[in-house]
Amino acid sequence: MSIPADVTSADVVLSAHSVRKSFGRGDTTVTALDGITVNFEASRFSAIMGPSGSGKSTFMHVLAGLDRVDSGTITMGGQDITDLNDKELTKMRRDRIGFIFQAFNLVPTLSAEQNIELPVSLARKRIDPEWKAEVVERLELGDRLKHRPHELSGGQQQRVAVARALLTPRCDLRRRAHRQS
Repeated sequence: MSIPADVTSADVVLSAHSVRKSFGRGDTTVTALDGITVNFEASRFSAIMGPSGSGKSTFMHVLAGLDRVDSGTITMGGQDITDLNDKELTKMRRDRIGFIFQAFNLVPTLSAEQNIELPVSLARKRIDPEWKAEVVERLELGDRLKHRPHELSGGQQQRVAVARALLTPRCDLRRRAHRQS
């Protein structure tokens, strides 16, 4: 898949510097993140891995501005997001981050195509038709765009969620989907 022309491979799109995050107080304090520093570059695949309870979800939440850090900085596209207010964080998440949650959060009354386009439409942004066509083709969704989520398999629903995240944002944060028995 090609990337948008204005992004070069050396661009750091997201970084964390000396990030700390704890929960609880006193004897019950749990340190989830302890001085994490990392850069994420455009067009590079990065994985956040570790055993259960190691802070992966907490790290994803602070990277996305869904949770606040105790100390340190999170920088997205050169902008420090750690001091943004709630309204600014909401706008930043809407305009710049693609989420793929374990539950795909598709709107049941919308078609696959409408679900894919929804965040871009809400942000009143222009959809790049060539990029959309490439994403849809690569994810093999072309013949399913008019279907509603309940008419799609679990794998197709997951690919709709991936397409939605890839459509425009510069930062795509994914939580690995687990199969439910």
